[in-house]
Amino acid sequence: MYLKKIAIAVVMLGLVCIAYFSYFIYSIMLVPNTAFNSKEAFIYIRSGATYSEVRSDLEPLLLDVDKFDLLAQQKKYTTNVKPGRYRISKGMTNNDIINSLRSQNLTVIVAFNNQHSLEALAHRVSNQIEADSLSLISAFRDSLFLRSNGFSSETALAMYLPNSYEFFWNTTANNFRSKIQKAYHRFWNSERKAKAKELGLSPKQVSILAAIVQEESKQVLEQPRIAGVYINRLNRNWALQADPTLKFAAYQTKAYKNTVIKRLLNKHKKIKSPYNTYTNKGLPPGLIAMPDLSAIDAVLNCEKHSYFYFAADPEKPGFHRFAKTLVGHNNNARRYQNYLNSQGIRK
Repeated sequence: MYLKKIAIAVVMLGLVCIAYFSYFIYSIMLVPNTAFNSKEAFIYIRSGATYSEVRSDLEPLLLDVDKFDLLAQQKKYTTNVKPGRYRISKGMTNNDIINSLRSQNLTVIVAFNNQHSLEALAHRVSNQIEADSLSLISAFRDSLFLRSNGFSSETALAMYLPNSYEFFWNTTANNFRSKIQKAYHRFWNSERKAKAKELGLSPKQVSILAAIVQEESKQVLEQPRIAGVYINRLNRNWALQADPTLKFAAYQTKAYKNTVIKRLLNKHKKIKSPYNTYTNKGLPPGLIAMPDLSAIDAVLNCEKHSYFYFAADPEKPGFHRFAKTLVGHNNNARRYQNYLNSQGIRK
């Protein structure tokens, strides 16, 4: 009878221990452990991050970080941290969270447009992925990469077509460049290359001209006509005489650093620069800005007309008046100059 009581007591103790252990495991693995009120939260884990760094970022999001530690150790997550961007949904258990951090690296949408330099592009992109601006600009300006892919420091910007792209947040600078390069080659398909060839231009030259067209006019409907004017000038072996290239040339000099040129004057036409298209015939050596895809297509599908001149239209801001003769152009230009005078814009 005594032994039976002992046996029953042992069994009962065993059951209590099993129940406690089961509850403990349940509380660690299957009980919600999120401490935030929003629908979801995101955690960004940098490349090379340690578990202690991840734990520090997770702590404000969890009700009980110690229980998370226990399961992370059991599932060997503490020694297998993976970089990336991860979602933690409200009500997730520790098991859910660890599974997410292990295998559900989320992408981000990287968008950029109208960047006027590789440095500006690097800064813009570095705010959207893990790679910093220094590593990005180094990748963008890598002379070996540029040379082996037919680019130069002046034309490198042509490869970065403004758009929205999907990347993993922990993408490296080189991997970012590689994916953009693939998008560039997809954009320059056989049809677009054929149109460029018909104009007597390479894809990079189309981008150089498109940058000028876009700086002349942000009006998408007007861009093909402006592109047609420049194509007419190129075909006649005229100087482009593109005002945006004068501004670009001026801004490269110390005299015009950190200034805004509102009115181009004759003195600007004397600036010595390969980008001065008043003194140099043909296209400048590189892009003065990042052209939108619409501007590139405006060049490829430029209007066929007899216009050789255009001037800003004071009666229709943002648009231009076009002329076939110098006399007609001088009239249009005089009208615009009078408008600038009336507004007190002298430089």
